[in-house]
Amino acid sequence: QVQLQESGGDSVQSGGSLTLSCAASGYSLSSYCMGWFRQAPGNVREGVAAIGSDGSISYADSVKGRFTISRDKSKNTLSLQMNSLKPEDTAMYYCAADSRWDCYIGAWPPQFGLFGQGTQVTVSS
Repeated sequence: QVQLQESGGDSVQSGGSLTLSCAASGYSLSSYCMGWFRQAPGNVREGVAAIGSDGSISYADSVKGRFTISRDKSKNTLSLQMNSLKPEDTAMYYCAADSRWDCYIGAWPPQFGLFGQGTQVTVSS
């Protein structure tokens, strides 16, 4: 059974940085599209960033220039480096994997794919 486990969430002040990590177990996800989603209370889940098996990367406009997604296929892990954090970045962050061929975060419906349990990021002003 494939599982995704996120870690690295924390409470930080505005302008701070965090790195989220996701470890996959049970199956190699090297050929999968992987990404990060987030959901704030009262909001729908939204895509943050995605990275394809070919290394293609896409970001939501709200995080471009501040967040960096990366993956290590040999370790079956996914990371999200978050800089210049803002209070509006506060949310539960989820690691996700999907076998879709179009690995573009803007085209990835948030109800599709395998998701982890999430890790909480709280940014205070």
